[in-house]
Amino acid sequence: MATNRNATNSDDRSLMGIRSPDDDLNKQIIRILEADGRAPFSEIAQKLGVSEGTIRNRVSALRKNNMLRIVAMTDPIATDYQTDAMIGLKVASGATPSDVAARFENDNRVVYILWVAGRFDLMVEIVSDDADALKDFLDAEVYSAADIADAEVMLGLKNFKNQFLLKRNWRRNDD
Repeated sequence: MATNRNATNSDDRSLMGIRSPDDDLNKQIIRILEADGRAPFSEIAQKLGVSEGTIRNRVSALRKNNMLRIVAMTDPIATDYQTDAMIGLKVASGATPSDVAARFENDNRVVYILWVAGRFDLMVEIVSDDADALKDFLDAEVYSAADIADAEVMLGLKNFKNQFLLKRNWRRNDD
């Protein structure tokens, strides 16, 4: 029986790398999937010099342990939105930043929510089709909301860098 327990402990140790996002191979796999979440396992395996089964097992273990999620996202820059604004929010007394963030998190116009320290409690980025849509959002979701004490809207004029862009070949235009 001791042999079986030791084998199990050994198996657990050998799986630790598979389950860890800090493992070098896992980091490489994650980088590739960040660039293209639909990359075939065979292609990833070829790039990394391992078997397709190894990639399949690693991705499966990372997903099973909630360390990796593969999701589809839209790129607001690529979808021709006309307005982009950052909104600094002060949360009202009696509300929490988590409460306000939860209210915004399923709104497709909201692309970024960050709890911050300093002058604001939250920084929220929204994109919209035009200035009227931005005003409608502000009226309905910000200025009339009891959980927000104050807001400062900073309209985006030009995006110089966004490391979160999904476009792989994006280059800054010097218009």
